[in-house]
Amino acid sequence: MILAENDLNRARSRLVEMHYRARAGHLGGNLSCLDGMMVVYHEFLGAQDRFVLSKGHSAGALYVTLWTLNRLTDSDLDSFHQDNTLLGGHPPPRGIPDVLFATGSLGHGLSLAAGLAKAAKLQGINRRVFALTSDGEWQEGATLEALIFAVHHRLDNLTILVDHNGLQGFGSTNSVASMNPLDERLAGFGIETRICDGHDLPSIRSALSQKQSGPLLVLLNTVKGRGIPQAEGLMESHYLPLSADQHAGALANFATAS
Repeated sequence: MILAENDLNRARSRLVEMHYRARAGHLGGNLSCLDGMMVVYHEFLGAQDRFVLSKGHSAGALYVTLWTLNRLTDSDLDSFHQDNTLLGGHPPPRGIPDVLFATGSLGHGLSLAAGLAKAAKLQGINRRVFALTSDGEWQEGATLEALIFAVHHRLDNLTILVDHNGLQGFGSTNSVASMNPLDERLAGFGIETRICDGHDLPSIRSALSQKQSGPLLVLLNTVKGRGIPQAEGLMESHYLPLSADQHAGALANFATAS
């Protein structure tokens, strides 16, 4: 399925509704990565391929993406963040076939994805593995160790996406522990890097379509809280749930854009 902007607005609206109903935060980082995740799932991820959400606090975006593919129901989404739900604030370790690992602790998802990619090579399986990381995760040593492993083993079936929104829980990534310019620093490890507008479908599509000769890192330049004018680019959208005014404004904005 080739995605259109209307498909994204439908997913954004449902994501906002889900978080507002649950009174749950982390919506800003969900909205920043949703577009890239939707492109991967709808246009690139085959049955044999695998996806690892390393930035586990963006589980809402993953659940909504699965909903657009009819792998989760409205009833499932309505249970988000509730007692006895499968849809916790971070991906669960079991119960949802598309979720292979619990990624409640940040910084471990890329190691898991690199392991999947290496295992596919050893088993002779034609499999592409995608890992979605936050930009803040690159401050964690385990993520860099996984990158070293992937480059050393020339894992040309591994694609790493970075949700580069520039904000994390306690401030900007520059002020907490700067890794900028992130693309240049990571390119120093020997990985091919591409940069694209993480909210522009043709740009994302082009970055993922080109042939890769080793592991590939795609830097998605994104905006935290994308689509909610009162929350875009604000650190507060990392943790805080939407107010009633922000909720109404977001839905009106998505309806106008559709």
